[in-house]
Amino acid sequence: MTDGSQTSRDPERNRLSGRLARTARVGANLSGAGLTFATQSLFGGDQGDEKIARALAAALGKSKGPLMKVAQMVSTIPDFLPPEYANELSQLQAEAPAMGWPFVKRRMRAELGAGWLERFAEFEKEAAHAASLGQVHRATLHDGRQVACKLQYPDMASAVESDVGQLKTMLGLFKRMDGSIDPSAMVDEITDRLREELDYAREAKHMALYAHMLADRDFVTVPDPVPDLSTDRLLTMSWVSGQRLDAFEDAPQEVRNRIAEMLFWTWWGPFNAYAVIHGDPHLGNYQVTGEGTGLNLLDFGCIRIFPPQFVSGVVDLYRAILADDFDAAYAAYEKWGFSGLSKELVEVLNIWARFIYGPLLDDRVRSVADGVSPGEYGRKEAFQVRRLLKEKGPVKIPREFVFMDRAAIGLGAAYLRLGAELNFYRLFNESLEGFEVDAVAARQASAKTAVGLD
Repeated sequence: MTDGSQTSRDPERNRLSGRLARTARVGANLSGAGLTFATQSLFGGDQGDEKIARALAAALGKSKGPLMKVAQMVSTIPDFLPPEYANELSQLQAEAPAMGWPFVKRRMRAELGAGWLERFAEFEKEAAHAASLGQVHRATLHDGRQVACKLQYPDMASAVESDVGQLKTMLGLFKRMDGSIDPSAMVDEITDRLREELDYAREAKHMALYAHMLADRDFVTVPDPVPDLSTDRLLTMSWVSGQRLDAFEDAPQEVRNRIAEMLFWTWWGPFNAYAVIHGDPHLGNYQVTGEGTGLNLLDFGCIRIFPPQFVSGVVDLYRAILADDFDAAYAAYEKWGFSGLSKELVEVLNIWARFIYGPLLDDRVRSVADGVSPGEYGRKEAFQVRRLLKEKGPVKIPREFVFMDRAAIGLGAAYLRLGAELNFYRLFNESLEGFEVDAVAARQASAKTAVGLD
């Protein structure tokens, strides 16, 4: 990767004026939600929580940028927020107005230098996609390759540092709801992943890591980074195209099942073999190629590399639930990093575990959840767990749990959208053949070395 932006990276993160302006702007938006919260605290009402949630969502919708992305992120973790909040925040849109051409020219010049446009045979002025942190332009290289140029918006590092503080303020509102979960480690986890999303040099290495881990899965295509046209805030990669996952919702059952099986190996394969997951379950991060015979995997900003021992805890818990072994389940939670456990708390956590592992426990062809819509997947169980934790908690959730949980729920929702029917038990146990934590650690270390990840 080129280092043309290296000298400006730290000043941008610590640009005081940008952070102060961002804090004032976001704080003004959140003040309305705070006022609504104070009023409801005084006067109550059966719909008080819904009113607070609507006010908060409206405030965040005005803020754009990282804080809105965080709100979307936490809304997809069923046990993180009360349902009133999750339902409102999940409706926030990731799309954002694209930067105009004069702005794009200035940003590209800052990243690649004055002659940047001459390095492309063609460069489309209109963005192909725009989101909360940056936008993508399609271009053609002089050798004929089609590429995607992912360009980060200016001052995003300052915005993140400001919005991290606002996130903690926002979660102070949620704390009033109940004391069932201590979110401190979860907030730290989300903050670290959000900061990583701004490091496009790291994202390029994540992309290479996935190409390495999925090399034996010829149905998956991972874009190739173009190092000499990339910086810390510009990522140029091969352009891949395919159809959206939802375009196959009415395809023949065998086609939908094949797509779901490819999704399984694309997600569970790297996790069980390397302790790595793709932490963003957004359906737009998968494209289907051919007539449902291949997948493109996109967006490698939110990749979680776990300690190998964490995967051992996940496998141990699965085997404990399968064998209905309470003591083994207790030990598995401890291995995961849950603290403040008791017999009663483990019984509550097992409600969630049985839901998450449910499709993997039945040696039969089945859907991931019968009679449940994608938007409601996990909500009922999460509500039950929160209610019981209010009585018996709190419990401190380990930070590693956040994206494991989020991605598993996102994957389940994709299976529901497809109406897939598979023997998940056999697939999962096939993925565990020869599983040993030392082997996972060795594979992970080798893969990280191969792609230059620290």
